[in-house]
Amino acid sequence: MSTNKAAEASIELAGLIDHTVLKPDASRADVARHCDEALEHGFASVCVNGVHAGFVAQRLKNSAVMTCAVLGFPLGASGAESKALEAAALVKAGADELDMVLDIGALREGDLARVEADIRAVREACHGKVLKVILETALLNDAQKETACRIAAEVGADFVKTSTGFSTGGATIDDVKLMRRIVGDKLGVKASGGIRDAQTAVAMVEAGANRIGASASVAIVSGASDAPAGY
Repeated sequence: MSTNKAAEASIELAGLIDHTVLKPDASRADVARHCDEALEHGFASVCVNGVHAGFVAQRLKNSAVMTCAVLGFPLGASGAESKALEAAALVKAGADELDMVLDIGALREGDLARVEADIRAVREACHGKVLKVILETALLNDAQKETACRIAAEVGADFVKTSTGFSTGGATIDDVKLMRRIVGDKLGVKASGGIRDAQTAVAMVEAGANRIGASASVAIVSGASDAPAGY
């Protein structure tokens, strides 16, 4: 591949990446650096814990980079009412996109009404902002993944997302293909968790992902081989 084509491919990939800083010990300086990197490289968003949402929204103001915040994170077990309140607060703080963890326990035990109510509460509370539903695929069988995708689509989510990056596994090619097969072209698919190089990121896109969640975003677009571990 020529230098120009490689650069174009890097820019195109950058526009699909949610530049992520979700570690519990992340400082405001860490978050500021991620914002500056996102502006420099043209990432889709900066994805943070809710405590940083307002700061990120201000730092990215008047740019094309969006503010993405997680909720019900990372366990998904805070309940629909709490998640709805959290969603409303994040929107008020300036979040453009919300990544929620669904009620994993309810899904695994087959309480689909609770799963639907959980997602619907957030959908209604986020007032049209982009909603991504995190399935935590490492904890689910294929039938449960398919069910979660269908419920997310029925409730009006904008994306389904593989993983939090804090469980027993991250994104896999097979899971991305499954999710894309179920949602078709109606929803986006976000691959996240364990994506630390361009080759893996491109493979996820080829499998059907149209958004990538990564903390190693700069390494991914620069082709570096020393990407840091972790989300």
